[in-house]
Amino acid sequence: MPGGSNFRSPRGFLTEEEKQHMPKVTWALLRRILSYLKPYWPQFLLGFVLILVSAVIGLFPSIVTGWIVNEMTGLDKSITKLIWLLLAAFGALMASQIVSILVSYLNGWISQRIIYDMKNQMYRHLQAMPHAFYTTEKQGDIITRMNTDISGVSSVISGTLSSIVSNIATVVTTLVAMFTLSPLLALVGIVVIPLLILPTRSAGKTRFALLQKSQEKHDEMNQILTETLSVSGSMLVKIFTREEKEYEKFEKVNSEATELALKESRSGKIFMAAMGMFTQLGPLLIYFAGGLFIMKNFDAALTVGTVTTMVSLVNRLYRPVESLLNIGVDFTRSLALFERIFDYFDREVTIKSPENGLKPDMQDEPVAYEHVAFSYNPGVQILKDVNFKVPGGQMFAIVGPSGSGKSTIVNLLPRLYDVDSGSVTVAGVDVRDIDLTWLRQNIGLVTQETYLFNGTIRENLLYAKDDATEEELIEACKIANIHNFILSQEKGYETEVGNRGLKLSGGEKQRLSIARVILKNPKILILDEATSALDSISESAIQDALDAVMAGRTSIVIAHRLSTILKADQILVISDGVIKEQGTHDELLKMNGIYRNLYETQFRRAIDYEQEHGSPDDNDDELDG
Repeated sequence: MPGGSNFRSPRGFLTEEEKQHMPKVTWALLRRILSYLKPYWPQFLLGFVLILVSAVIGLFPSIVTGWIVNEMTGLDKSITKLIWLLLAAFGALMASQIVSILVSYLNGWISQRIIYDMKNQMYRHLQAMPHAFYTTEKQGDIITRMNTDISGVSSVISGTLSSIVSNIATVVTTLVAMFTLSPLLALVGIVVIPLLILPTRSAGKTRFALLQKSQEKHDEMNQILTETLSVSGSMLVKIFTREEKEYEKFEKVNSEATELALKESRSGKIFMAAMGMFTQLGPLLIYFAGGLFIMKNFDAALTVGTVTTMVSLVNRLYRPVESLLNIGVDFTRSLALFERIFDYFDREVTIKSPENGLKPDMQDEPVAYEHVAFSYNPGVQILKDVNFKVPGGQMFAIVGPSGSGKSTIVNLLPRLYDVDSGSVTVAGVDVRDIDLTWLRQNIGLVTQETYLFNGTIRENLLYAKDDATEEELIEACKIANIHNFILSQEKGYETEVGNRGLKLSGGEKQRLSIARVILKNPKILILDEATSALDSISESAIQDALDAVMAGRTSIVIAHRLSTILKADQILVISDGVIKEQGTHDELLKMNGIYRNLYETQFRRAIDYEQEHGSPDDNDDELDG
C-alpha cells in the first residue's frame, strides 16, 4: 500500500500482505515464544485459574435471576428470600468484577515484564550489530521493531492469549449450565449461532474493503504532511511558491478520506442494527420455545425462571463463540509479530570481541595494512591487495578520487567492518584479536558528517569521557577553538544543540566533534575529511590545534586540502581500490602519475592565480577527483 502502510484488517480478515507473509507454524517457533513466558509461569498459571473461577462465578447472576423469577411467580412468595437472592446476585457480580480486575492486572503485569525483557534483549542485540547493518536497514524499520512490534506483544499476552483462554472457559461453562438446566432449550439457543455468524462475515468484508481504501488515503495524507511540513520540505514549498498547489492536493485527498470514513461509518451503523436484531432472535426463540414447552407440558420441570436463565445464558454465549471463530486470524497475526521480532534477533553479529581479546599498548605503535581486500557486496570488490604501514607517531594522508575507497580503508581499523582477506594490525597484532572495546577506546575518529545528540554541549562532550573535569572540558574546547563561541552563548556549556545539532553551523558542529575526540585522548587518530565543513578562517584557526593533537600520535588523515596533505609524513594515493602511489608531496609530483594529475587538475586555477597575483591561501584549495 502507498506510504508503507501498517494497516491491520478487522478481526476475522487477513490483508493480502498478511496472507503472503503468513508465518509457518512450527514447534520450534512456538517453543521460542513460550520461552518468554517461562520465567513467569506461576503468575500465568494463577491467571489461568482466576479466569476459570471468573467464568464459573459469571454464571451465578443468570442462575440467580431465574430463581428470583421463580420466587415471584411461585405460590409461596417470600420477600425475605427475594432480598437474599438479590444480594446473592449482587455478590456474584461483585466477585466476578473483582476477579476480572485481578486477571486484567496479572495479564498486564506479565505482558509488561515480557516487553521489558524483550526490549532490553533487542537493544543489547542491536548495539552489537555491525556498522553495515545500519547502512542497509531503514531507521524507521529499526524503531518499529524496537517499539511498535515489541509493544504489540502486550496485546498478544493480555489480549489474544488471555481472550482465547477466557472465551473457551466462558463457552464451556455456559454450555454445561445450559444443557444441565434444559437440553431442549440449549439446542434452540445453539441453532441461532450460524444466523449470527453469516451477517457478521458479510458486513465485515464490506467494512474491511472500505477501511483498506480509507487507510490508503490516510497514507497519502501522511506522505504529503511528511514531505511538505518538514524543515527541508517546507523551505522547498516556500522557495517555489507551491503553497496553493500543495493545499489543493491535500484538500482533495482529505475530502476522499472523509467520504470513505462516512461510508464506513454508515456501513457500521447498519451492521450494528443487524447484529442487534439477530442477537435478540435467540432469546425470542427461547422464550417462544420455553412458553410452548410449558403450555404443552413437554418438560414438567421447566419453569419460567429456567427460561429466563436460559435467555441470559445464551446472551452470554454469543460473543465468545464469535471471538473463537477468529482464533486463526488472531493466532496468525500474533505469530507474524513474533517472527518480525525474531528476524532481528536472528541477524548474525558478525563483528565480535574475541574471547580473552588482547590489550596491546598502542602508544606510538605502527598501523599496518597487509594484502587487504574488502567488499560491501559479494562480487563487487572495493579494496584490492592494499598494503602500507604507518610508523608509530607518524601522520599519513590518503588522497584519491571520490568512491576510490578512502573511507573504507580507515573504517577497517576500528573494525566498523572486517576485511575479506589480509589483515589490519596495530602494534603487530591483528585488530580481530584485540579486545573490541579496548581497540575502539584507543582510536579517535572525526568524520565529515558530524553527529551530535539532542542535548547540551556539555552532554555531547562528556560522551567521550563522562568523568571529565571542567578544566579538561575547557582545555579540549580551547584546542578545538570552540571555547569562546560556547562562552558567547547565553547558557554556555548548557546550550542545547538541537536535533542532530541543527542549532549549530557546520563548522561549530565539526569543532565540537574535534573537541570531543581531544577529550577522549586516543592513541591513534583518524580524520576523515575532518575540516571539510569549516570555512577557510575556521580551518586556519584549528589547523595548528589539529597538528598539536596529531603530534606524537599515529594518525591517518583523509584530506582534500593541500595545506593538510603537505604536512603528512607520507601520502597514499588510492585509485580503484588499490594504493597506486606512495611518497611525499615532492616525490609524488616527480612520478608524473595519478597524484600529479590530480594536483594539476585541481590546483591549476590556484597555480595560475599565484603566477599572476602571488600566493593565495592554500586552505581554499582542495585535492579531489
